[in-house]
Amino acid sequence: MSVKTLIINNQLIAASETETILEAAKATNIYIPTLCHLDGVSDVGACRLCLVEIEGSSKLQPACATHVQEGMVIHTETEKLKTYRRMVVELLFAESNHVCAVCVVNENCELQDMAITVGMDHTRFPYRFPKQTLDLSHRVFAMDRNRCILCTRCVRACDELEGAHVWDVANRGEQSFIISGLNQPWGEVDACTSCGKCVEACPTGSIFRQRSTVAEMHHHPERVAIAKKRKEQRKKKEQDS
Repeated sequence: MSVKTLIINNQLIAASETETILEAAKATNIYIPTLCHLDGVSDVGACRLCLVEIEGSSKLQPACATHVQEGMVIHTETEKLKTYRRMVVELLFAESNHVCAVCVVNENCELQDMAITVGMDHTRFPYRFPKQTLDLSHRVFAMDRNRCILCTRCVRACDELEGAHVWDVANRGEQSFIISGLNQPWGEVDACTSCGKCVEACPTGSIFRQRSTVAEMHHHPERVAIAKKRKEQRKKKEQDS
């Protein structure tokens, strides 16, 4: 495994060739904003908040899905990127129905925190007010698609860690939405083990525990990484036995 040297924000760093720009930056305490990234599951580059500028490249590249290369010169805090990130967060708020004052994760929401981080206090885009559904069919959890940002963290956590494949994305473009099973009510999907990994993975109030009231719900996304570590330990133990 070879080591690559690169420069991020004028700081010379070394990273393994298997690491992404995001991983290399985090290892040296360089902050790059993300929403769809979640430790413990694969990266898909869905939110586009982690885009960075790489000298010599005409395109912005997602830090979570771009591996380091020898001699890279990377910038993560240019005015262009700051403007772009704020626009992304504005669009996330405008394209769905986020009413923070009555949300179960108010003041405990990653999207809300990101709005503060990028300096977004209003959106310049017209609100779409899409007609979304609320699924209360599960005996423990619930899904409110009005608050979903299509990060697919729930899909990947269920697929890669629990192996239940309960969640998926239906349709394309602005018509996309998260479905359970074959577009069944969540409570009717036999594959669901009620493990709660999707609940902990959700960055907003879209997937929550039933009977949670305003600002009462706390997600624990770090538990997803713990679940992955335990899965790897079990697999290694089985291989050694």
